[in-house]
Amino acid sequence: MPTNVSRLKINTPLQRVWDVLTDPAHVKQWQYGSILTTDWKPGSPIRFRTEWDGKVFEQWGTILEVIPNELIKYSLFAARPGLEDKPENYFSMSYILKEEDGHVILEIHQQDDRPGAKQAEVQGEENPVLAGLKTLCES
Repeated sequence: MPTNVSRLKINTPLQRVWDVLTDPAHVKQWQYGSILTTDWKPGSPIRFRTEWDGKVFEQWGTILEVIPNELIKYSLFAARPGLEDKPENYFSMSYILKEEDGHVILEIHQQDDRPGAKQAEVQGEENPVLAGLKTLCES
């Protein structure tokens, strides 16, 4: 199963990174204006809704695991024409946080077994979404 990894070194307290990842007001700032809806409890739904160029895009799934200030893991379905909402068309996202020498290492893993999924190189601040996440955390 392709697992795409992103890694950031963030110079801010761990709690700040956690808040930026979990607070809907912060998520909206670094994820293309997405409106996040969830209660972060395992088994609960998660939904992202974004408006872009007059169109609405939605992704939804289920919270799989949450360990405060350490791990967030959820499944997600990204709707698109011709793609059926069924288990084999979901992927999972994991956000893993670790404190290290006065900063936070954030790893984001996207495990994707959907048809056509590809393995990518490790990403970091060159990705504009990740750069925005880091900037928001450090502000």
